[in-house]
Amino acid sequence: MRPPTSFDIIAIAASAGGVIALTEVLAHLPESLGAIIVIVQHVDPRHRSLMPQVIGRQSRMPVVHAEEGARLERAHIYLAPPDRHLLVKRGGTLTLTDTELVNFVRPSADLLFESVAAVYGPRAIAVVLTGSGHDGALGVTAIKQRGGTVVAQDEATSEFFGMPSAAIKTGAVDFVLALDE
Repeated sequence: MRPPTSFDIIAIAASAGGVIALTEVLAHLPESLGAIIVIVQHVDPRHRSLMPQVIGRQSRMPVVHAEEGARLERAHIYLAPPDRHLLVKRGGTLTLTDTELVNFVRPSADLLFESVAAVYGPRAIAVVLTGSGHDGALGVTAIKQRGGTVVAQDEATSEFFGMPSAAIKTGAVDFVLALDE
């Protein structure tokens, strides 16, 4: 199976071990890819997040915390702020909520993936990286049902295989890849 040749958005989820995985994945993506990238990384909400700076040092694209109502731009990376759910809305904007925890976390990969599936359908890619728990498993099913493509990190390169494993068990994953693939 070959990766899709035409897509608009890549939604990525990570938890434990995710900073290293995200840094490695994003460092290899060229700005010419032209995709919007939205990311949920589970972080401790009690501490100020330096994720945009950490990831930005390795990425060729601008990296920012998502802001309410921000218009999505291609070749930009948007991170869910700590303790806020990140959703994509029709019309190409972002919304942030502090509604209930989903899968014991906020931000939730499931909510992000479901919103991306609803807006972008077959022009979406979901990626589940290292992490504990099962956040993202329902969301990858939504991406797949709408014709999108789903990728999960392999066990050998995952620091914690809970999230990728849960996604794989849904049957919705198209590719199981190592970080350097």
